[in-house]
Amino acid sequence: MKKKIVAAIVASMAIAAMAGTTAQAADDDMTFVIVPKCVHAWFDQVNIGAQNEADLLSEQTGSKVTIDYRAPETADVVSQNSTLEQAAATHPDGIALDPVDYEGSKAVIEEIQAQGIQVVLFDAPSPEGSGLTSVGNDFTEQATLAADKLAELIGEKGKVAVMQGAPSAPNHAERYQAHLDALAKYPDIEVIDGGIDNDNVETAKSQAAAVLAANPDLAGFLNCDAGGSGIAAAIEEAGKAGQVKFVSMDNLIEILDYIPDVITATSSTLPQMQGSYSVLCMWQAAHGMDIPAKVDTGIAYIDESNIDEWKDIVTNGGSEMLANNEQTTEADN
Repeated sequence: MKKKIVAAIVASMAIAAMAGTTAQAADDDMTFVIVPKCVHAWFDQVNIGAQNEADLLSEQTGSKVTIDYRAPETADVVSQNSTLEQAAATHPDGIALDPVDYEGSKAVIEEIQAQGIQVVLFDAPSPEGSGLTSVGNDFTEQATLAADKLAELIGEKGKVAVMQGAPSAPNHAERYQAHLDALAKYPDIEVIDGGIDNDNVETAKSQAAAVLAANPDLAGFLNCDAGGSGIAAAIEEAGKAGQVKFVSMDNLIEILDYIPDVITATSSTLPQMQGSYSVLCMWQAAHGMDIPAKVDTGIAYIDESNIDEWKDIVTNGGSEMLANNEQTTEADN
């Protein structure tokens, strides 16, 4: 319920603001930049949500809202900083960023803010003292949900591999530690190194294949980002679908297609909603409104019981999700 209330408050703020801006002139047109970690299908869904929100704001206010989506080729802090600097040079009205490494980008972010450009984080916690708004979910809660479900599936015993994403990324690091902490509750579970995929599906596949080959007695797999389709492909190619239990992350169609045959379930962020509320927060700030320190878009738990519904949501661009917060499930459901 808390998650829905936060989202409803933000939406109410937007409605009130839009009521006062419908008569504004076209010179109030705005551009917001989305800078993800890298080129990735998950971030494409964030962009869909951002574009949907921009279209809605344009329709409601009569002023054009444009999304400038700039994805670095790889999850590398140097590449991302270059992208941020190039984006700032266009003098946008706001930049939404999913940082590869916040500390590595801190100086660039502060330079952008000094130019009067609003910066909002998405899919990442707000670092202490930064004052940045964060749009996302509780990453510890999300990872704990996945780890506890996997423990249940394997009877709370056996060998479990945990694959890292981009280790410097705060959301990936938080999920990884939460996986380890949750699994530590089960004395008969042995945790092994599942590799590092650096937010790359092909890397996830090759790393998982190596882990499976080296550990024929592996009972389960967990991961920290949206590379689950790579791990699932490796499990399937090794002939271990159903034998190695896998609880994944996120709701990309490439991941959902493996449920329930290879992936038992996935603990999912809502990328479309993260894109939508990132734009909404930047738009509010650009109009002089205070914005919340955190917008929690919630966690969805997807398995065989609701997979058809979620495939429909994702393949239709997430419009139903953005329109109806009741699709967001509480983590203990």
